[in-house]
Amino acid sequence: MTARLMQGDEACAEGAIAAGCRFFAGYPITPATDIAEVLARRLPQVGGKFIQMEDEIASMAAIIGASVGGAKAMTATSGPGFSLMQENIGYACMAEIPCVVVNVQRTGPSTGLPTSPSQGDVMQARWGTHGDHPIIVLSPFSVREAFDLTVRAFNMAEKYRTPVILLMDEMIGHMREKVELPPPETIEVVERVITSVPPEWYKAYENTPSDVPPMISFGQGYRYHITGLFHDERGFPTQRLDEIDPWIARVFRKIERNLRDILIYETDQVEDAEVVVIAYGATARSARHAVRLAREQGLRVGFLRLSTIWPFPERIVAEVAERIHRVIVPEMNLGQLALEVERVVGRRKVIRVGKANGEMIAPREILDAIGRG
Repeated sequence: MTARLMQGDEACAEGAIAAGCRFFAGYPITPATDIAEVLARRLPQVGGKFIQMEDEIASMAAIIGASVGGAKAMTATSGPGFSLMQENIGYACMAEIPCVVVNVQRTGPSTGLPTSPSQGDVMQARWGTHGDHPIIVLSPFSVREAFDLTVRAFNMAEKYRTPVILLMDEMIGHMREKVELPPPETIEVVERVITSVPPEWYKAYENTPSDVPPMISFGQGYRYHITGLFHDERGFPTQRLDEIDPWIARVFRKIERNLRDILIYETDQVEDAEVVVIAYGATARSARHAVRLAREQGLRVGFLRLSTIWPFPERIVAEVAERIHRVIVPEMNLGQLALEVERVVGRRKVIRVGKANGEMIAPREILDAIGRG
């Protein structure tokens, strides 16, 4: 492997190529534009297509259409564009269409601080669309992990037939690090499950033992309907509860039954810890250094880094926090994921370290919170 100096956005784009992405539709927006610029050059080199759309609403619609046509598809944006995409993200959830949406977060609300980092879209990533549905959201803390999690995002989208959100932040997107990318032949690439039944037997939303119905691309001779309405197993609109309720149960079940595969996290020195720091994204870099400094001072501090933030890893958080006195949750917002930690371990155990002004949280601020714990 040859080491390369790479930006997080560039690593994300290369991860998409490695995962088999062959279609990108997007609209320029800081700090995600670099992803589009790299893919505008790289996709034609591998037989793919790049298109700049008129806005983020159209971008999301385009990748849905490309995915239905058989292509692995992705778009990338930041907070304002992510807001515009929500209705079509909900459509992709209802129609169970695999695709990847990258949100390189910047400080908000509104246009905010376009070149400053944030983790302010955590709750939006989970609850931004209306209605009840599960979602998978991954958050990288390094340039190399931006590559790895982009590959994982595509694999999960195809495996579970669902949109997957890669929730980066400006710090990771614009950071440059020396990275060794894995050889292409060593990268696991998952393809969507197709059917072996004849066209007249095919049901695009059938309740299968795996909870993930096979998906046939349009143009392959199979007829089925796609709608944003509740639908029966062939995709046609329905108001029958005996068809709606099984669909709702199945789309939640296909995620809940596969948490071992979906939940990605890392623990460090939690076995003897009295205080645990839980962090994700760029803030996890400051948190890791703060834990190292605390250990050097003789403090028994552990670290839990979350790469999957939705579905929230309740079990691992509960297990880590069971025997400790305090949980420190630093994040570049005023307590979004901390709400989930408090729900699991109790509010009195949690100390929030938050900023929403576009400034990184420094290790010293987390270390001070550890001292209070």
